[in-house]
Amino acid sequence: MGIWEILILVVSFIILITVGVPIAYSIGISSILTMLVGILPIPALTTMAERMAAGLDSFTLLAIPFFILAGQLMNRGGVATKLIDFAKSWVEMLPGGLAYVNIIAAMLFGAVSGSAAAAASGIGGFMIPRMKEEGYDKPFSAAVNITSATTGLVIPPSNILIVYSLASGGVSIGALFLAGYIPGIIAGLSLMAVAGFIAFKNDYPVGDRPSLKTMLFRFLDALPSLFMIVLVIGGIIAGIFTATEASAIAVIYTLILSVVFYKKIKIRDLPEILLESVLTTSIVMLLIGASMGMSWIMSYEQIPQTVSAAILSVSHNEIIVLLLINLILLFVGMFMDMTPAVLIFTPIFLPIVTQFGIDPIQFGIIMVLNLCIGLCTPPVGSVLFIGCSVADIRIEEVVKPLIPLFVAMIVALMLVTYIPQLSLWLPNLFGF
Repeated sequence: MGIWEILILVVSFIILITVGVPIAYSIGISSILTMLVGILPIPALTTMAERMAAGLDSFTLLAIPFFILAGQLMNRGGVATKLIDFAKSWVEMLPGGLAYVNIIAAMLFGAVSGSAAAAASGIGGFMIPRMKEEGYDKPFSAAVNITSATTGLVIPPSNILIVYSLASGGVSIGALFLAGYIPGIIAGLSLMAVAGFIAFKNDYPVGDRPSLKTMLFRFLDALPSLFMIVLVIGGIIAGIFTATEASAIAVIYTLILSVVFYKKIKIRDLPEILLESVLTTSIVMLLIGASMGMSWIMSYEQIPQTVSAAILSVSHNEIIVLLLINLILLFVGMFMDMTPAVLIFTPIFLPIVTQFGIDPIQFGIIMVLNLCIGLCTPPVGSVLFIGCSVADIRIEEVVKPLIPLFVAMIVALMLVTYIPQLSLWLPNLFGF
């Protein structure tokens, strides 16, 4: 193992990120520099291209562009509005009701779209102006929207869980999808507890209690959107189709829902939606390819073994080791997007935790839930920037109200980390 190669890989990556080079380019350039110095000085570019192509040559990854397209169709097809109305009918009358509406709607929207960015823009674009009108503090409203948007990355269908399946060597996507439900709900309830306390303390307004007829009408109106969860996950669990096939079915269903049922999308809108989906997919796939190249270099340099030895030299106690890994991932999440973080650090940490008998399914949920926090933190938190943009607010203004919500997310993370059945009960129940 060459120390110079490791230093060049790490230092060049940090410098590139610091000066604002996009994450995919930073990963690729630092990987190529490392190869030029010590591993393969002549065919570095060819080797990197080969590793990127090999990393993308996976049938599992075909689900990602389909779920991205389904998310785009939902974002434009009026699904967010239906889910917001459904959530309002159940919790708007409680103290901090609109904060609850935002969180529940984000959980539901994330569960049908699998996109934190779509949830932050789709739900936040509607809820933040409404919360401002009702007297809610704008920084608090933005903070609630930002943190709740990430719950959809744990609640299936989730593209990042598909990426973890690839990085872990083939953990069942169906099992990961099932494992995400309870932790995702716990994360949402934790955010609701903190938001409710803040709302009660600040005496935010309480909405009117809707009639039973209104509640029933809003439920029936949102039912077609909610049915997609049953369709996708139910089909996977029943063995009717694979996760990849489920993603294609999700596109067909959401297309019918948005064009025929809700009539929010016209046929002439489809080329623009397809183009947006292609752009998003290309960004994700470039990140995956570049990350697979860096993962190969790290494996060649035996970095996973080095990190494993360093962590185990600190402690052989399972509780301490899991705490150290969580702290490292929390730090990593502040500077790296979720996709490369999962691809790069899963091969490093998964062998460590499996030594302690921790199920790879549970660790996948721990990892994703942990990195969700990084999406809400500067300097590279994508959901943070989207949420602030939607709320038309500066990042500095939203940091303070974010802190108690971060604490809620970390509490949920610790519960999932140290109580395995929160992740494993549903997969075990359905025989995964």
